[in-house]
Amino acid sequence: MEKIKAIEDEIARTQKNKATMGHLCRLKAQLAKYKRELLLPQAGGGSGKGEGFDVPKSGDIRIGLIGFPSVGKSTLLTNLAGVHSEAAAYEFTTMTCIPGILEYKGAKIQILDLPGIIEGAKDGKGRGRQVITVARTCNLLYIVLDIMKPIDHKRIIERELEGFGIRINKSPPNIVFHKRSKGGINFSTTCPELTYLDADSVKAILQEYKIHNAEVLLKENATADDFIDVVEGNRVYIPAIYCFNKIDQISIEELDIVVKIPHVVPISGHHRWNFDELLEKSWEYMNLVRVYTKPKGQLADFDAPVILKSEKRTIENFCNSLHRDLIHQFKYALVWGTSCKFSPQRCGKDHVLADEDKNITHFQLRFLLGHWRIGGSRTYGLEFARQCS
Repeated sequence: MEKIKAIEDEIARTQKNKATMGHLCRLKAQLAKYKRELLLPQAGGGSGKGEGFDVPKSGDIRIGLIGFPSVGKSTLLTNLAGVHSEAAAYEFTTMTCIPGILEYKGAKIQILDLPGIIEGAKDGKGRGRQVITVARTCNLLYIVLDIMKPIDHKRIIERELEGFGIRINKSPPNIVFHKRSKGGINFSTTCPELTYLDADSVKAILQEYKIHNAEVLLKENATADDFIDVVEGNRVYIPAIYCFNKIDQISIEELDIVVKIPHVVPISGHHRWNFDELLEKSWEYMNLVRVYTKPKGQLADFDAPVILKSEKRTIENFCNSLHRDLIHQFKYALVWGTSCKFSPQRCGKDHVLADEDKNITHFQLRFLLGHWRIGGSRTYGLEFARQCS
């Protein structure tokens, strides 16, 4: 901690210009290494013995509730998922991780009510490391904030998550980095203008990691922190929604100002206000695709869709989600839908599926899979269908 404080002080008093760019990059690399060493022994979840923190994954997606004590996380879980989570007028009412299941648009969403964190959680204060370690496993975060003091708490929580390697509402840097056995540092870029990095600063960062042979390609105007994140390789990029809770305590004029903040959904967990917008925005941020199955000759079951992540919405992944042996017997798929150039279209396993298009009415998407065999005893023909509203 003393070394981290000393480096942060030196970075703060160093002038930022072209002459000091390499020195600052070297300091930032040292800072990232010390922070990793500080957190590495506790990477398994703080002390590793927090009761209720080892919660197995369930459902199609996982959402974590992060926030300070007494901001309404337990009430929000109770009213969203129907699971009782004790709420009281004193702080730290929730001492363990309490899970709940919410069904929305056919998807089963696991919601985790995590204990409240405090400033300095990333440094081991309270049970913050256990809380943030569980947050790293979530697909979406609800950062629950008290509407009476949202900005201060928002900055503190963002700083704590950043210190634990969680990047909120950011995309991974468009940087190609490969270690090599020889050849030195090969630096290149496709960005017309680099403001924060150059070849010398990249080499200075890699020297701190004792990397002397590597290939680096910058495809964007990345910062030194972006490049360090790529070299570290342990960062997670998670979308987050800031839930400004207890909006029943403010006026309409104040609410009009709050809604202009990016990634914010004002709610009242106690009165269940604005839950529809919260869930709709959550679905947008999770970026999921629904595909409904239909046995041949029968009606489709539109209550039980197959949920696929947007980056894994190929027919191959769809087949793997049904049965691991199905793709080995796969022949083709006949597809009707917005993902095709014409209907029907015979598609292979690499075809990218599309979610329901709400702008199109009276529309159906169907898949006819080639015959496949389970256990070598019986042949099945499957027809997959989904309907747009």
